[in-house]
Amino acid sequence: MDLIFLGPPGAGKGTQARWIIEEFKTPQISTGDIIRAAIRDNTPLGAEFKSYTDAGKLVPDDLVNRMVDDRLKRDDCQGGFLLDGFPRTVAQAEALDGMLAKAGRKLNHVLLLEVDDAVLVERITGRRSDPDTGNVYHIKFNPPPADIADRLVQRSDDTEDVLRQRLDEYHSKTAPLIPFYEGKGYLRRIEGVGTPEDIRDRLFGVLKG
Repeated sequence: MDLIFLGPPGAGKGTQARWIIEEFKTPQISTGDIIRAAIRDNTPLGAEFKSYTDAGKLVPDDLVNRMVDDRLKRDDCQGGFLLDGFPRTVAQAEALDGMLAKAGRKLNHVLLLEVDDAVLVERITGRRSDPDTGNVYHIKFNPPPADIADRLVQRSDDTEDVLRQRLDEYHSKTAPLIPFYEGKGYLRRIEGVGTPEDIRDRLFGVLKG
């Protein structure tokens, strides 16, 4: 299946993607992960990406389009893919249409996780990560063990100010994808509030229906 995940930052797309990958053996293409890896490795492109992500802004379309086009051509994507973090704009969606058309493919579903902004602020600003293990915790929903709490860090883009900017970007640039894909008949709306397992079951109901 050729799938896209849509939803605001903090909606839980990454968590749900792991279950979809395991169940359907579909590779995940997360532009966020690719961008963070470039930043972590201090590549020249990573430095350019970082200037946008630190400010809560979207990476320019031309950079992301080239990255995704290259990834979709790899062997592991020939039986299907799950795009997470792309497209973010209608222009990117149109570019993706062109990539798929050249390969003789089309989307099966666009999965929209719907979560209110107030819930997202609580989710995101409470996240903390362990620099030693890479594990992610939440100060309310998934508290860390007491013996490691002092070493946890907050990602620079998990502050409320940056999150508000990211939400503004999402509502102004990414939310127009909802009517775009609804008009094509691909959009599937999934309530993104509840336990991760509840949300997973809703998603699987769509994918196996």
